[in-house]
Amino acid sequence: MPKKKTHKGLKKRVKVTANGKVKAHKSFKGHLMSGKSSKRRRRLGRPIIISEIYAKYMREMLNKD
Repeated sequence: MPKKKTHKGLKKRVKVTANGKVKAHKSFKGHLMSGKSSKRRRRLGRPIIISEIYAKYMREMLNKD
């Protein structure tokens, strides 16, 4: 049976922590910042923990089981 390949696009966008949680950055931070409040811009800068439902699938795609 062939080896499973890592999903290279996902590998560039998320990080799996030591405890197995999946960390990513929020979307909507690319441009047009002037229309967003300071509070919203601060929150967009922080990384988020992906919910376990999606994280399980992402770990499988990254071969991090």
